[in-house]
Amino acid sequence: MKYTKGHVIFTSMMTEEEIWQKALLVWETGAKALRELVRVVSPAAMAQCVGMLAECRGRIITSGTGTSAAAARKIAHSLSCIERPSLFLSPADAVHGGLGVVQQGDVAILISKGGGTKELLALVPALKTKQVPIIGVTEKEDSPLANASSLLLKVRVEKEADEFNMLATTSTMAVIAVFDAVAIALMQHTGYTRERFAVIHPAGAVGERLLRKGP
Repeated sequence: MKYTKGHVIFTSMMTEEEIWQKALLVWETGAKALRELVRVVSPAAMAQCVGMLAECRGRIITSGTGTSAAAARKIAHSLSCIERPSLFLSPADAVHGGLGVVQQGDVAILISKGGGTKELLALVPALKTKQVPIIGVTEKEDSPLANASSLLLKVRVEKEADEFNMLATTSTMAVIAVFDAVAIALMQHTGYTRERFAVIHPAGAVGERLLRKGP
């Protein structure tokens, strides 16, 4: 690829077959990473995470930067869908007063692939002052985030899907997959029912199916 007067000129175009093969490679990389989670994620840590979120009588605060922020938002939404009140807190807003939303009785889930995200670590002193337990989600057990956490939930992938091993793709999918599992386990752990879900999800195709009590 080269640039000419603000325009992008592609000097090497992929064929349809090459694009398809790249898609297959991305999907297989992700599938392999998900299969490897059984050897990466600690069953004890998963159980403790489910227990902490089930016993939380405040709110569950999720936070991260970049692609980790996208994962954190998704996790907060999924947990709210099963009536574990959750919200995403931007690290940038948090240190300018947003931390006021966090109170004793809450639980914080902080996500950082390398465990050294400065914007995220800046939240730690206030969380500890407020006695809010931290679930640290990172691949590095010796990172600042891991050391500051009440519970380390290690999530690691062998490689990202791109050829440079840089773009947070597979690693983000793995974090979301782990917390999808946490959410599903929480549903059974807390006795969450279809009827309760129907109350908070009356719209869309899911709402229609729940309201008519169909399969």
